[in-house]
Amino acid sequence: MPSAQYPVKSKRVTAAQQRRESDLLQGIRVLIGRSKAQAAALSKPLRARGATVTEIPFIEIRAPKSWREFDRALRNLSACDWLVLTSANGVEALLGRMRKLKLSPHALADVKLAAIGPATRAAAEQRGVKVAITPQEYVAEAVVQGLKPYARGKRILLVRARVARDVIPRELRQAGARVDVVAAYETVLPADSRRKLKQLLRDPKRRPQVITFTSSSTVRNFVKLAAGAPLGGIRFASIGPVTSATMRQLGLPVSVEAAEYTMAGLVEAICELKF
Repeated sequence: MPSAQYPVKSKRVTAAQQRRESDLLQGIRVLIGRSKAQAAALSKPLRARGATVTEIPFIEIRAPKSWREFDRALRNLSACDWLVLTSANGVEALLGRMRKLKLSPHALADVKLAAIGPATRAAAEQRGVKVAITPQEYVAEAVVQGLKPYARGKRILLVRARVARDVIPRELRQAGARVDVVAAYETVLPADSRRKLKQLLRDPKRRPQVITFTSSSTVRNFVKLAAGAPLGGIRFASIGPVTSATMRQLGLPVSVEAAEYTMAGLVEAICELKF
């Protein structure tokens, strides 16, 4: 089976180009709503381009209320043909529970893995877990297209958040696969973010010019956290089409959408905004 991974070609960057890039967002105030553990992957490259970054998490990652179904699936990994991972959080939960259950990483040797995007793939491969398929577009629909040719008659384990879109299990079942879905984590509203966010939005000196959204969960939670706060004049930056659709559904304009659905792609999209 051919690998569906797409390496990024490196490019030589001159000192002059580096200086220009460091000024692209000079003085632009950007708000990042990723979880505390994940914010740096976006805030660091934005700061490198001169942005003034504030981090207020719109989501908090928590363990599911019960590990029972997840643990049962892990103990039965040998029955699976494919394992689908939709986030780095899922990778962390998978390997963490395997350690807790004293299951050897070798239990994954006979299971083919599909990862939704490069961050998920990197999280797996940094821990020695080989990934067979990463789609060229980092959305659920692309994962489905990548797996469909191998789906009929196969058993597939999908590791994801407790609340997520049903595209992958629905489409793969229609393609003839048996799909088991287990929750590896859940996202909740951070306890103190509402107060911090409203204070920021009402402070003319610190008020963000751009707010970033990296998932539908960050959009939904932001709308709850910011209810009643002034949003006029703020640009809203989306990591990709699924997130953009959620934004529009909830009444947030999409000022810019990343061409590549990654943190790097989102940074480049923000750099293209006119201020």
